Amino acid sequence: MFSRLIFGLVDFAARKGLYDGASASATTAADRRQKIRQHTGVRGETYAYWYLRRHGYTLIAKNYRAPGVKGEIDLVGYDGEVLAFVEVKTRRMEKADDTPPEENVTWSKQEALARMAKHFLREWRLRDVPWRIDLLAIENRPNERPVVRLHKDAMRQSGPRKRS
Repeated sequence: MFSRLIFGLVDFAARKGLYDGASASATTAADRRQKIRQHTGVRGETYAYWYLRRHGYTLIAKNYRAPGVKGEIDLVGYDGEVLAFVEVKTRRMEKADDTPPEENVTWSKQEALARMAKHFLREWRLRDVPWRIDLLAIENRPNERPVVRLHKDAMRQSGPRKRS
């Protein structure tokens, strides 16, 4: 119930997109673009957190970094009995031909996510736990609500399956 309420508030706040131009006060155009990207990413991850909570995930870690592995896992949580490592991709979609967020997950990113997931499982001593890597894609269009697509087991590098 609490998650529904909070997601409702976050969704209402995002009714005109996840980007607020007031935060992008930088001196150069490159600095401004970087600030916009960072700000949109943070807002996207917050939106994703509450979206997943609203859809029954129990989140246990955020922005997990594995020592010696480049990158991070945005969100980690249980979807029922399965541990899900969630990669959040938020993209500003200003033109009709903009690339969807899903296409920005490269092979090297997928491999790094799998390595970090295995490190997380070792570090937390979670042996024989069924797991998967999910992708949450958020399209952020100016003056519109975000479009969200959750791809469960998007990278097909899952761990042991639940025995029947």
